[in-house]
Amino acid sequence: MDKVLVLYSSRDGQTKKIVDVMAAEMQGYEVVTMDLHTMPKCNLSKYSKVLIGASIRYGHFHPSLMGFIHAHHEQLEVANTGFFCVNLTARKPEKSMPATNSYMKKFLRISPWRPRMQGVFAGALLYTRYNWWQTRIIQLIMKLTGGSTDTSKDMEFTDWEKVRQFARDFMRMR
Repeated sequence: MDKVLVLYSSRDGQTKKIVDVMAAEMQGYEVVTMDLHTMPKCNLSKYSKVLIGASIRYGHFHPSLMGFIHAHHEQLEVANTGFFCVNLTARKPEKSMPATNSYMKKFLRISPWRPRMQGVFAGALLYTRYNWWQTRIIQLIMKLTGGSTDTSKDMEFTDWEKVRQFARDFMRMR
């Protein structure tokens, strides 16, 4: 059975939730998931496909993402790979595609790796989980970008069918 490696960087759990939904679409493969925050060292040649997903927090990827990519970029370049990012900017239809999403553009600017397949997904706004400072910062960002500032409820913007379709397309990629 072919093996697929799915690596993720998740801050509040939404990217991990997306990875879990994708893994369920990868039937017929042995799917291995790893948290990039543990800074795994891997021999990527053991996998027929490698997918990496990462969230954005305050405009930045977690340092473990770029650390992993810099440590493994030569292996990533020759592997059958995909990358997706999760951010609240993608809640807007005009910013929900790799070509129009500022964080995907940023990733491609700073990364030595060029994934064969790219995706962008809207994340979740989890006000009830944030501390006081996080709530105020995110509330300000939402106010500036036309998002919700109602801290009494969480909102999930992820399009789950888009996530499932991305996983199916990734698995068909040759």
